[in-house]
Amino acid sequence: MTIRKVSVLVVLLAFSASLASAERFPAGTHVMVRIGSGMNSGSAHKGQAWEGTLTRDVVAHGKTLARAGDRVRGTVTYVKRSGRLSEPGEIGVRLTSIHGEPVYSSRLTRKGESHTKSNATKIGGGAGAGALIGALAGGGKGAAIGAAAGAGAGTGVAAATGKREAVIPAESVYTFTLTGSK
Repeated sequence: MTIRKVSVLVVLLAFSASLASAERFPAGTHVMVRIGSGMNSGSAHKGQAWEGTLTRDVVAHGKTLARAGDRVRGTVTYVKRSGRLSEPGEIGVRLTSIHGEPVYSSRLTRKGESHTKSNATKIGGGAGAGALIGALAGGGKGAAIGAAAGAGAGTGVAAATGKREAVIPAESVYTFTLTGSK
């Protein structure tokens, strides 16, 4: 072989290697996914796998890379369980593959409802009811004692029923942004 033929062969090999290593799913591509089964921060665990399907074709640079209905997989990447009186639960998930092709995506995070309104209603309602009963039974002093007792009872109810887990419902649709593919 001549030096010129070897040079051309090296250039062709380098070009084909760069094409082979090109990302199948470019960073910044938006992917709409229907989650297959529900997850919540009370029962999910970090590293747990989940599955879903694409709701739309994935298109980049005018080329269809994956079709609606193709399987996707992901993992739970973050879980924080809800406290009883504060700190609602949180759950985070990412895509890990589209139609068997490994990908990286942004994290989708959901947070449970705030405890504040629910707790205020339970505690305030208990205090109001206690004050009313106390006032009827013992006048002003009874109202104060009843309010304190009612607030305590309301706090107990809030603590017993107060968990606010984050939920990702089954069949819900979310958009993930791809940050690259393997």
